[in-house]
Amino acid sequence: MSEATPAAILQIGTGFMASKTLLSAIEVGVFNTLAKGPADLATLQQKLGLHPRSARDFLDALVSLKLLERNNHVYSNTVETDLFLDKAKASYVGGLLEMANARLYRFWGSLTEALKTGELQNEGRGGGDNFFAAMYATPDKLRDFLRAMSGLSVGPALAIAEKFDWKRYATFMDLGTAQGELPVIVAEAHPHLTGIGFDLPLVRPVFEDFVAGHGLSDKLAFKGGDFFADDLPKTDVIVMGHILHDWDLAQKKALLRKAFDALPEGGAVIAYDPILDDDRRENTFGLLASLNMLIETRGGFEYTGADCQAWMREAGFSATRVEHLVGGHSMAIGIK
Repeated sequence: MSEATPAAILQIGTGFMASKTLLSAIEVGVFNTLAKGPADLATLQQKLGLHPRSARDFLDALVSLKLLERNNHVYSNTVETDLFLDKAKASYVGGLLEMANARLYRFWGSLTEALKTGELQNEGRGGGDNFFAAMYATPDKLRDFLRAMSGLSVGPALAIAEKFDWKRYATFMDLGTAQGELPVIVAEAHPHLTGIGFDLPLVRPVFEDFVAGHGLSDKLAFKGGDFFADDLPKTDVIVMGHILHDWDLAQKKALLRKAFDALPEGGAVIAYDPILDDDRRENTFGLLASLNMLIETRGGFEYTGADCQAWMREAGFSATRVEHLVGGHSMAIGIK
């Protein structure tokens, strides 16, 4: 029998060091710079504005973390960082990490207080603006936030486009659409569909620019509104991506009931989030995401597949199921 070792405990306990190294690398432009071509230490130090005391250790730490490659003293991106962390590529997912660096990193420093008080720890702390008001405060903040949400949604959206039986339906709506990543991915994969992106009116220009950039303005339209206060457009499928987890239990149930009322017989609701395994043991990403809901919202939390199916049946959906999408994400489906 092998002896116990503290290695795993220490790795978790100091994990913030690796996290901040990646976030700072994105902030100073390491991956964007190397996407233009490999470079040696002196060149990167100059281009990135790094102090000579830190530059070598910083870049070699990224090599050790498997985020960069180094051959003959020349650094380059890995396949993954070149694909996903170069801002010039459509596959860029760093928007979420930019938000983590600018906001979440410092707010998570107050996790202990959140655990003791049950109160959020972001811009809304002490009665300030709530999360969404802060993110929508200026056009630049809004675009950054919507790009971050797209980075989180690309993988699940690709999986939904592939796994859900879209051929049975003609129309769909993405509730809380952000810049429209999911509608674009679904419409590109299934040309027979037409769709609506529903979000607050301020999102319209961002959505319409993004959709136009993909040549889908004739397939996808924007509808502005408040999904708690306003009637939902009538479509065959309603998608709620990273929506249910933002709200308390009563609000979650209210949104599912609104979806049920808006759908035709045979229509479907798809809710995708970092849905927890029913035993609440395996989906570490989802459990940490639920702590992030504590930090960011007044009542939000992640939920199990069994939880969501029960809420869907309570709302009136006759058939429900849960399917894994990608990583820590799954979708709960309800059929009217």
